[in-house]
Amino acid sequence: MKDASHIATDSPGSTENLLDTIRGWGEALGFQALGFTGIDLSQHRDYLDKWLQAGYHGEMAWMARHGDKRSRPDALIPGTCTVITARMDYLPDGADPSAILAQSDKAYISRYALGRDYHKLIRSRLAKLARKIETHLGSGHYRAFVDSAPVLERALAENAGLGWIGKNTMLLNDKAGSWFFLGEIYTDIPLPKDPPKTVDHCGSCRACLDVCPTNAFVDPWVLDARKCISYLTIEYDGVIPEDLRPAMGNRIYGCDDCQLVCPWNKFAQTTSEPDFSPRHQLDAIDLLECFAWDEPTFLARTEGSAIRRIGFQRWRRNVAIALGNATTTDAIKQGLRAALPDSSAVVQEHIEWALAQHE
Repeated sequence: MKDASHIATDSPGSTENLLDTIRGWGEALGFQALGFTGIDLSQHRDYLDKWLQAGYHGEMAWMARHGDKRSRPDALIPGTCTVITARMDYLPDGADPSAILAQSDKAYISRYALGRDYHKLIRSRLAKLARKIETHLGSGHYRAFVDSAPVLERALAENAGLGWIGKNTMLLNDKAGSWFFLGEIYTDIPLPKDPPKTVDHCGSCRACLDVCPTNAFVDPWVLDARKCISYLTIEYDGVIPEDLRPAMGNRIYGCDDCQLVCPWNKFAQTTSEPDFSPRHQLDAIDLLECFAWDEPTFLARTEGSAIRRIGFQRWRRNVAIALGNATTTDAIKQGLRAALPDSSAVVQEHIEWALAQHE
């Protein structure tokens, strides 16, 4: 393994020049920012342990499955001493999110999922960046991650100076808001560290906490995932509690409310990445059209999309709830009744609930 002095003699000028070079490569690959940090996550580890002990992770057993690998990068990948964190903006130039939420016959899909699955795109770009660094330095080991391993990505990004963790638990940037993805490269090459973001710019604002449709925030910085619409529509595959269904409105995949009201998102820029553009008019599609899809249509329309991971039955369950919350029409009642016979028991329960809302 090279030490820092060896890298400095190899690089043009200094290690700071090396970081500037890497940032330039990252920008050329479509990233809006790169940050460099070490592996000390002790403060965040304590928070994670308390959150898990409280059961706020719900049925996401994988959150607790990997021991301390999530908060100790060197336990996940032995030898890791530097983490490169990358930011890629994703807000598409499509239908206005607030306008769609206000139309009960429309389906609201979280803006991050309207285009191509970000996992594959960002991991591919990070892998290219890692290969360029490896070639330039002539040694080292590198692993790229995008929600693909137990990684505390927001904590690492905060430590790398890319933003601060806001009261809604999202990473916020004072020049870019929060409409962005994060990815990481773990490496055993020691590199200079960027200063962490130590100032919390949320102040007394609690817009994100107050707007949450299901009151999922226990306190600032504490989210009970079991009540979060993103968890309910994406991660949870059971019967959604009846008391939460009306508050879900027309949100059928994820929820962006806490981002939509965040004052810092006035600085967010729409993405220039073509793969994040909405597909199949999913940014403003009718609920009944979504509900009319059979499974082959669902698979075809969600090919290459993050939406596909929830599966057809969960998709239909989510749309049934949204139809139950929509303004009553004969077409909605007919569509719900027609879907009853060939739906799973879980979906049937939600269809029956939706029909009851229109009677």
